[in-house]
Amino acid sequence: MSSELTQDLVKIPSPEGLNEIQTVASDWDAFNPLIDFLNVGGPVVWILMVFSVVALTISILKLTQFFLAKAEHNSDIEISLRAWKQGEIDKATNALNLQAPISNIVLSAQQACCDVYRNSDAEADVQNKAIDSYKEELSRQANALMQSLRSYLRPLEMIAALSPLLGLLGTVLGMIEAFKQMELAGSQVDPSILSGGIWQALLTTAVGLAVAIPVVMLHGYLERKCERIAFLLNDAVTRVFTQMPEFLNKNEENTHEFVHAA
Repeated sequence: MSSELTQDLVKIPSPEGLNEIQTVASDWDAFNPLIDFLNVGGPVVWILMVFSVVALTISILKLTQFFLAKAEHNSDIEISLRAWKQGEIDKATNALNLQAPISNIVLSAQQACCDVYRNSDAEADVQNKAIDSYKEELSRQANALMQSLRSYLRPLEMIAALSPLLGLLGTVLGMIEAFKQMELAGSQVDPSILSGGIWQALLTTAVGLAVAIPVVMLHGYLERKCERIAFLLNDAVTRVFTQMPEFLNKNEENTHEFVHAA
């Protein structure tokens, strides 16, 4: 008898265990409204919630990428190009922030000019062919950078376009179900049946718009940043070739040591 009583006492949870059980139960209770909301909305709302999670993940990744790239911070490029135009190649090189991708491409362009025009004995045709080859390589680097910055923007665009359509689809399906319930009720139509079906149907449209609106705004913001970065990149590289120092334009030999891009 005493052994059975001891076993029963062992099974009784301690006060700390009871607190943990109550905490877990309260955490689950906090999710109940969300679960009820998803159940009312049906499968369309579940799909829209998945869309919102994907869009949020892509947004965080892209904003972090743009922040780390510092592609629009071109103050170092302006200082470098002014020094480059004045023939101060060492100053132009040291002014560039090699952690920024655009600055690296600008440095490559400056190095190309120095490599091609440093040798005054080379013929003009040879120099032109060499500079064209360098320009193609710079174009490849620029395209690779822009492709990286524009990655995952298409999924955001698709989510922004599909979310309102899915919401509208859910509303149409909900309205069909509401009118079906009215038909089954016959002459005993309860206005609450119709009103309840309508608000549940309109819920999917509201969720679709709530997902689409911020995604559209973010997609437009990121697209605008990509356009600006592309302009700054094209402008900087063009100025490197059109504003070369005079001793390079005259094919005079120089002894400047050029720092290679990291």
